[in-house]
Amino acid sequence: MMDRMRRGDHTRLARWAAVMVTMLVAAPARSAELAETVAKIKSSIVAVGTVQPARQPSAQFLATGFVVGQGAHVITNAHGLPDLLDPQTKETLAIFIGRGKQIESRPATKLAIDPIHDLALLKFEGAPLPPLRLGQSKPSREGQEVAFTGFPLGVVLGLFPVTHTGIISAISPIAIPAAEAGLLDGYTLKRLRQEPYDVFQLDATAYPGNSGSPLYEPGTGRVVGVINKVFVQQSKEAALEKPSGITYAIPIQHAQTLLKRAGVTAR
Repeated sequence: MMDRMRRGDHTRLARWAAVMVTMLVAAPARSAELAETVAKIKSSIVAVGTVQPARQPSAQFLATGFVVGQGAHVITNAHGLPDLLDPQTKETLAIFIGRGKQIESRPATKLAIDPIHDLALLKFEGAPLPPLRLGQSKPSREGQEVAFTGFPLGVVLGLFPVTHTGIISAISPIAIPAAEAGLLDGYTLKRLRQEPYDVFQLDATAYPGNSGSPLYEPGTGRVVGVINKVFVQQSKEAALEKPSGITYAIPIQHAQTLLKRAGVTAR
């Protein structure tokens, strides 16, 4: 009997050791995959803002965006764009490309807006840039590993894209009714009256400048969502006295719908 127990202990130990070896081997493999993916997509990540020649500095950073379609369009958050531009000071909407302090601005225009999902489609001038692929290779699931790349500090320290990783910790409605009607603000009431849709809650930290960053599969680079720090947070955390630092993302199918409506073919 003791021999059987020892054999059973050895079997369990062998299985545990096999699991640990698999985990140790898989972690560097995933890290290498992400490193390759980041290297490929960085040239598709742009800053979004305005240019005003007489302003110091002339460029004002507002959000992050990413190139889609055939390389002449950018998806970003609608809330990050100015409502009006000042024609008297020759203020224009623009995207910014380049690295470090070597920044090039490209004039851009709003082509389409989706206010319900807080998405905007821009068209920019100049040579096309490499577009990202849209759409998950498999349906997005809670617990799925994801990454996003953007500009959390804007152009203050130079145009250096920053990558964060995490998981989809929950897939939940854009707005959740509060226990008491008095705790609901105007934003939440408005969105509860609209057709509800799900958003991704992420176990990862984003900052205001990350709004509009692509959320993607680390291994494939396929974009599965659009980072949204402000618009969603106002809905989901309206009843909280002190909002949390949770990050949210809009599922990519809403951006795909916006592209179709604008007649832009996505990859």
